[in-house]
Amino acid sequence: MRAKLFLLFVGFSIFSFSQEKKTSTFSSIDVNYFKGNIALHNDDILHLITGHPEGVIISWNKKTFGFNTWEQRYNYPDYGVSFSYQNLKNEVLGNNYALYGHYNFYFLNRNLMVRIGQGLAYTTNPYDKETNHKNIAFGTKLMSSTYAMINYKKERIFDNFGFQAGLSLIHYSNANVKAPNTSINSLTLSAGITYNFDDEDPEYQYDLSDDTKFTQPIKYNVVFRSGVNESDVLGSGQFPFYIVSAYVDKRLNRKSAIQFGVDAFFSRFLKELIYYESIAFPNRNIDPDTDYKRLGVFVGHELFINKLSIETQLGYYAYYPHDFEGRVYQRIGAKRYFGDKWFVAVTLKSHAAKAEAVELGIGIRL
Repeated sequence: MRAKLFLLFVGFSIFSFSQEKKTSTFSSIDVNYFKGNIALHNDDILHLITGHPEGVIISWNKKTFGFNTWEQRYNYPDYGVSFSYQNLKNEVLGNNYALYGHYNFYFLNRNLMVRIGQGLAYTTNPYDKETNHKNIAFGTKLMSSTYAMINYKKERIFDNFGFQAGLSLIHYSNANVKAPNTSINSLTLSAGITYNFDDEDPEYQYDLSDDTKFTQPIKYNVVFRSGVNESDVLGSGQFPFYIVSAYVDKRLNRKSAIQFGVDAFFSRFLKELIYYESIAFPNRNIDPDTDYKRLGVFVGHELFINKLSIETQLGYYAYYPHDFEGRVYQRIGAKRYFGDKWFVAVTLKSHAAKAEAVELGIGIRL
């Protein structure tokens, strides 16, 4: 009920604002109400699924019209920020608030909108061993959050107001920065209103040159990543990790590049976990002095969007002294370039659906 009242309040505020004198901003706002279910991706969270989560997502969108070539290349996407509130309908889980950066991509004559958002979330009732030991989903108040939205969208149905509706997926996880961390995924139906701040949009630009002629030599990359994480053993402690990566990449066109490289992992939590398991599970015959370091080889893909890029990698541990979550690992994240060489990155490393760490990195591409 609070979510619905809030949606009405924001809609009234937009209507009031629309009566004032406007200047060209090439931007819009949308307000969406959503309701759905928590997906049962792990039987351990069954006791946390007691209702149908609901909430609102408010988004500001900067529209593009092709004045920069990358905008034409991606069919004139929007970019902006989103704020969400979600009532998870369980007193153990509490409520979540999140702030995201997002992109909207358009298909089917701009009637189909696909939004991807990434940001930080705050939960009101995280795990506490004394007061809230049942909340095994959220081990920290601050978490990373990702949401995806697929909407039918129709703008300017009534003056500057429009409508959109579709499906949304909202994910919360602290990526094992601190245990526990089983995470929560919400699958929802959503519907909302849109408002364009300009009475008319400028014409789309169509002067993009032929991208097929773009070539670039092989580039050599070195990245240093670090952060803190914890094993799934509650109370085992948070420890730093360090990752050194070296890889080559080859641009296929202006949008894409493929990668081949190696990772060297130095994860202190794994050293502590090996020692713990050698004592707690003597029947496994684990040597407490087993090497905790790992070496992986990987292939990857990088999608370039202006100065931002999206990176996905699939790796295999070639050196793997201790069995931890299997030999195959994945990495997905975003990079921001500063000039032609230097970049910073935020990536999530996982084994299938099991997150291991959020990695903060700095690198160079030569």
